Amino acid sequence: MPVKTALVTGAANGIGLEIARSLGVQGARVGLIDVDETALETACHVVDNAVPLVGSVASESDVSDAFDAFGDTPELVVNNAGIVRFGPLSELSVDDFRTVIDINLMGVYIVTREATQRMRHAGRGQVISLTSINAYSPGPGAGAYPPSKSAVLQLMKQFALENAEYGLRYNSIAPGFIDGGMSTPIYADPKVRAARTKGVPQKRLGTPQDIASAVLFLASEEASYINGHDLVVDGAVTHAILKNLPRA
Repeated sequence: MPVKTALVTGAANGIGLEIARSLGVQGARVGLIDVDETALETACHVVDNAVPLVGSVASESDVSDAFDAFGDTPELVVNNAGIVRFGPLSELSVDDFRTVIDINLMGVYIVTREATQRMRHAGRGQVISLTSINAYSPGPGAGAYPPSKSAVLQLMKQFALENAEYGLRYNSIAPGFIDGGMSTPIYADPKVRAARTKGVPQKRLGTPQDIASAVLFLASEEASYINGHDLVVDGAVTHAILKNLPRA
């Protein structure tokens, strides 16, 4: 049975918007949480059964208010909101590092904590959080992004351990090279686009729909016994180390 109610964070554009759109197509009433009120208004025109919810995932009061405004306890919450501040760690400002942690990790914790408290009362529900292949392999100049995503992976496992007995599920999805969202400016450079495409064994970049499809699978009854798992969706790029290195 498809999900009937869902909340998606960072849903005004990119991957989050595609996840929200895909859930709407399946008939779900979808709450779109985002700090960008203008983009959120536009997004709601392309998502069926959309409920705009303006707020920051890093704010406890904003998150609580968004859940209250949505009304129903959602069957599914998708933690998609995230940011990156590029630069080597040795030169990254403490403010930039803290900002990334506040959104990417604390934001996921705040939203998941709120969802868990409500879902436990309802006796059902699940949370899916977006991690990254950077949770497994750091990237040059990626700053606090890899540590934040690695922490989210473990956060979902911890929530799963503590709440599976209440009928709740917590999983995550690790996108690879996705042509959309925060990566759009990166792939605007044709040389970077070609190099990254070549490095993916499937010889194509991923799409927001690839991630949305993974969300729909994990949210489905077919995945009902999957709990505390990180699903890597990357066209096998994380297994391509030896393929992309010269052999003697």
